[in-house]
Amino acid sequence: MAESNKSTVLVTGAGGRTGQIVYKKLKERSDQYTARGLVRTQESKEKIGGADDVCIGDIRDAESIIPAIQGIDALIILTSAVPKMKPGFDIAKGGRPEFCFDDGAYPEQVDWIGQKNQIDAAKAAGVKHIVLVGSVGGTNENHPINSLGNGNILIWKRKAEQYLADSGIPYTIIRAGGLQDKEGGLRELLVGKDDELLQTETRTISRADVAEVCIQALNFDEAKFIAFDLASKPEGTGTPTKDFKALFAQTSTRF
Repeated sequence: MAESNKSTVLVTGAGGRTGQIVYKKLKERSDQYTARGLVRTQESKEKIGGADDVCIGDIRDAESIIPAIQGIDALIILTSAVPKMKPGFDIAKGGRPEFCFDDGAYPEQVDWIGQKNQIDAAKAAGVKHIVLVGSVGGTNENHPINSLGNGNILIWKRKAEQYLADSGIPYTIIRAGGLQDKEGGLRELLVGKDDELLQTETRTISRADVAEVCIQALNFDEAKFIAFDLASKPEGTGTPTKDFKALFAQTSTRF
């Protein structure tokens, strides 16, 4: 494929567990994509191979991410605040662990301001498509995940999703179910909306499948200007999803 036909794609949160998979998949498809990654620290950069195409920047600092976004065609946002277990919890004593966020790394700062900074920078740079990975559960403000560290993480994620939907940039919002560290490509993927899948037995999905859907979304007009929940049937039931055009065509929900 000629260089001019290749799409330059930036994965932010490329040091994270799902981000690493997306970055690796893009690198493996070098005939189609010029991969670029954004991580926050040199340590994260080394962890994913330390290549020159991995930039260091902090999404909470709008200026620091501009160099990574310049000249890209598409942006895949996989940044997220991460709750940590408070020190001192002893599983042997029973009870429930308490969670917290590092100072400056609360969902409001990472999932709202950090994602808004990325969307604004992408818009200014003329990026043609943004894929944003969020989470199921956002229709319920009282979802237990929101109470972790008093972070209201799903509320802030939802706010960023709405900001993207209102931005005018072609977007794909993927609200993933419970993420599992399992091999991808083995299950039938399910598309839902408004957290309907949470009422079923199929509420989880492998990180590798989410990563594949992120990349496939770049290839089809059916994936533009839609938002959907994503989960999968258990391995061994249903037919592994191969037709991604058909998968995206299952929904036309814009938010």
